[in-house]
Amino acid sequence: MRQLIFQEYVTLDGFAADADGETPFFATVGEHDAEDRATFERIDTMLLGAETYKIFVAFWPTEAAAAEPITPLLNGLRKVVVSTTLAEAPWGAHEPATVVRDVEAVRELKAEDGKDIILWGSISLFHSLLAAGLVDEIQLRVCPVLLGAGRPVFSDQRVALELIEARPWAGNGVLMRYRPAS
Repeated sequence: MRQLIFQEYVTLDGFAADADGETPFFATVGEHDAEDRATFERIDTMLLGAETYKIFVAFWPTEAAAAEPITPLLNGLRKVVVSTTLAEAPWGAHEPATVVRDVEAVRELKAEDGKDIILWGSISLFHSLLAAGLVDEIQLRVCPVLLGAGRPVFSDQRVALELIEARPWAGNGVLMRYRPAS
């Protein structure tokens, strides 16, 4: 079965975005192209919630993203959007994303043949998938900044985790990888 990996940039105090929903702290870690390329070797599908899809589609399939090293890799992924409101999910000149309606569709996606699936952002969807037991790995790219307030990555749900890896990442950050405990 394919693995579902949740990967998120997070501040040291556990926020995925500041109080305005912005993520200026992403730039605090340093260069991480090699790490990004390693991730793309492992995955073939990108899973997004509706709100993160809207953010991603406004940038990645556009000319503004052309200078980013991962743009062709990201645009080449199969894209799946979990949404109860979107009827379609175009992706610029690329193959559009498939829209699915619920967690059961993600369970079916995991059962398909292929490489692993990555979930970027999409915090609410992450909480639902974690509660359903569908998240196999949580990767936190910890940025060296404290915000004090913002959008937390984790909810009040209690989940025991096992450490897979913790190491310096991108010169100034820390990569932490966990899996839900059995």
